[in-house]
Amino acid sequence: MSRTGLDALFAPKGIAVVGASRSPGKLGATLARSLRGFAEKGGHLALVNSRDDTMYPSVRAAAGAGPVDLAMVCVPAAACAGVLAEAADAGARAAVVCGGGFAEAGGPGVGHQEELAAVVAATGLRLLGPNTSGFLAPRAGVTASFVPGVAQVRPGRVAVVAASGGVNHALAFLLTEAGHGVSLAVGLGNAVDVSAPDVLGHLAGDPETAAVALHVESVADGPRLVDAVRRLSARRPVVALVVGRHDIGAFAASHTGALATSWRTTRAALAQAGAVLVDDERELVDAVGALAVARARPAPDPGVGVVTAQAGPGLLLLDDLRGRRARVPELAGPTQEALATLLPPLTFQRNPVDTGRPGPELGRVFHAVASDHQVDVIAGYALHEPDAVDLVAAVRAGRVADVPVVLGVGGTGDDVVRARRDLLAAGVAVATDPRGVAAGVGALLADARVRARGPGAAAPRRVPTGVGGAHDEDRAKGLLDRLGIGTPPRRACGSRAEARAALAELGGPVAVKILDAAVLHKTEVGGVHLGIAGPAELDAALDRLDAIGATRYLVERMAPAGVDLVLGARRDPVFGPILLLGLGGTTAEALADVAIRLAPLTPEEAAEMPAELAGHALLDGWRGGPVLDAAELGRTASMLGDLLVANPALDEIEVNPLRITHDGLVALDAVVLARRPTEDADTAHPDQ
Repeated sequence: MSRTGLDALFAPKGIAVVGASRSPGKLGATLARSLRGFAEKGGHLALVNSRDDTMYPSVRAAAGAGPVDLAMVCVPAAACAGVLAEAADAGARAAVVCGGGFAEAGGPGVGHQEELAAVVAATGLRLLGPNTSGFLAPRAGVTASFVPGVAQVRPGRVAVVAASGGVNHALAFLLTEAGHGVSLAVGLGNAVDVSAPDVLGHLAGDPETAAVALHVESVADGPRLVDAVRRLSARRPVVALVVGRHDIGAFAASHTGALATSWRTTRAALAQAGAVLVDDERELVDAVGALAVARARPAPDPGVGVVTAQAGPGLLLLDDLRGRRARVPELAGPTQEALATLLPPLTFQRNPVDTGRPGPELGRVFHAVASDHQVDVIAGYALHEPDAVDLVAAVRAGRVADVPVVLGVGGTGDDVVRARRDLLAAGVAVATDPRGVAAGVGALLADARVRARGPGAAAPRRVPTGVGGAHDEDRAKGLLDRLGIGTPPRRACGSRAEARAALAELGGPVAVKILDAAVLHKTEVGGVHLGIAGPAELDAALDRLDAIGATRYLVERMAPAGVDLVLGARRDPVFGPILLLGLGGTTAEALADVAIRLAPLTPEEAAEMPAELAGHALLDGWRGGPVLDAAELGRTASMLGDLLVANPALDEIEVNPLRITHDGLVALDAVVLARRPTEDADTAHPDQ
């Protein structure tokens, strides 16, 4: 069987529960009950327990009575490897080990998990788990889970791929409550064999899945996950929730290493691959639910038309959309004229559109706003007031092709639930509150932007190769010079006499720094002195540098004032080469305001990074300051990424600060770190 084929796991013709039991509280009994629906749909369900005469004594015996594609293993951890080998020998092609006691428990559990991996490698059996609560495939009647209530999860068009079995079930229940249900819901557990990329690849070919919810806790193989998300998102939307916002790694040698936490890098990588990012499980349900119903037309900056039947909830909705940087344009003159004929004169009609109260004209209001040439998505909210208006009929009447609607319906009771489900059936995304509407709309906008961007194609460019070894600041800046990145005029000096000559040649004021490849944070040890204008100041600065052990000095002309950035390229241990951009100096660390991309990437892609910074207004001529040339920044960042990719002997390249001046970008400091010998066996030699 192909290592990527998971049909035997998720769409089996026969299932054997190994370790089935008559004791109601045992795992084997719970799984047998959960799988009754599979048997009722005509699947071969075999209960295996060698100590119970009413059950099959072995998987082979069960396979003699009917097909057994999948073995659900409910025995102690120490016995699981033997059961897997027996199942594979009997013809099973997939297995689920739900129980714990493996690597997550430490001690002997590590060995038990290694034994499972050995069986998988030897037999080709596809294994989900161990330490998982299983999976759900409601349409096929396969509720391969021991969690109570799984049989109530409805078939739907949303798939869930979760690192945690508990999160998998929580999302499945939330999606069912929201009226969506699931096509497939998988908890990966310890992921000895079947991992997120495997399941995402399987879903790419599943016609029953319209959108995918992805929950990520840790990543073993970054490039493989990115490739799987990229392939899947080209066919159907992926919404990702990454755990670990507040992780704190060990302080790295550079600002880039300190800021590029696993959470930030994972989110950036998934977004670059085409996923829509969310911050919590409730937002995940609203976002993936909206995308399962409709997608907006591709657009680099899509516009939102807001229609609300109650002003207060409408303001909450507008505020949330603004926080997501959604564009809510003023409606065109003809649109406003049409609305004026439909609504009372005191209502706000420029966008958002406040109807005052839902009435018979609501459908025509929706149609007028959706017909505006600046509107790509409708965000609406109304309380359920059936005596005033039939919301389902109004939205149906107001639909405009290629302009999806996300409607919040407030209220409680069976009639409200029915109205929401009728709207979903009509192709309208539904939420219960303004925040849910904003989450759904935000997902549609992000998806539209991704599809408008299209796949990036970073063409290889000529950059220095064979770069490695220790780099002091002068050598690091020499490398930037070769890339065409601006640096201030400077002189490397091995004596006081050379430093005095450099001051005379460059003219003051200058910066005087310790020049030592081993000293990375020069300001922290008193290794930088600025504004040195004359010989006496120079001697005083050199005295202070000598006091900290300096043997060489860098004398450099002071750069003009401006706004400082940090730009770094780093070899991430999970995802490979990445680029990081933030506000310079200690500001980026204090605020954690950074943008990250995988390298290589095109200059055009890199030029989009500054717009993600919360402090991006500082880059646009704040209070008469310089304006960032985004194209120049894009070329610079892209070049650094290319340099790291082309030189496997390098670990990091950082420019901090990279100053924005009225004359362009200037690199005021640079750090180049070589990989330690244990990190890389490449034989690249330092450049000469």
